[in-house]
Amino acid sequence: MSNSKRYKNNFSKIDRDKSYNLNEAVELIKSMASTNFDETVEVAFNLGVDPKHSDQLVRGTVSLPNGTGKNVKVLVVSKGEKIKEAENAGADYFGSDEILSKIKSGWLDFDVLVATPDMMVELGKLGKFLGPRGLMPNPKSGTVTNDIDKAVKELKAGKIQFRTEKTGIIHAGVGKVGFEAGSLIENIKTLTQELNKLKPASTKGTYMKKLSISSTMGPGIKINIGSI
Repeated sequence: MSNSKRYKNNFSKIDRDKSYNLNEAVELIKSMASTNFDETVEVAFNLGVDPKHSDQLVRGTVSLPNGTGKNVKVLVVSKGEKIKEAENAGADYFGSDEILSKIKSGWLDFDVLVATPDMMVELGKLGKFLGPRGLMPNPKSGTVTNDIDKAVKELKAGKIQFRTEKTGIIHAGVGKVGFEAGSLIENIKTLTQELNKLKPASTKGTYMKKLSISSTMGPGIKINIGSI
């Protein structure tokens, strides 16, 4: 079945006016899976915040109990002994000046950048390359740290970063369609709990307005937030 035919077929299985409970939605996603590859399952939280106000910007990290199913490519920018620490921890790339030069020339073949604090002045100069792609390290997300071993291992094990986009939406990959339903549900609940903890004090009205779940090639399914 072609992708467009399969998409239409899957779309027809969903009641667009219904908010599904989480268990139903996950089972539906799994029933619509492609046989060609293991699609990523993504959630989209529409939050009642205005990210233009810095005190309403929701950002952070969470360790998904069942990982993401994705091989996260981690780059460590540091010097001296920390380079060896990065290598031993399982970082995919590591270095200092030569890595900075590569980034400057357009190389961005990594998912997360971890740096020691002493490298942040140099990395700051590469903001125009790293910033727009959300790759600039940040102390709040644990990617500016002297504990390289811990940071790399957590990222490899399924620690994800998230932040509100301009529209107040947070997108996050929470696993693969091939995961057991219970593992996906546990990951989604873990992320939801973390977002609830980070609710800004200055928000008015409903904080979690909408939640939907989708797979890479599939349509979005609305979830009843009360079911989580």
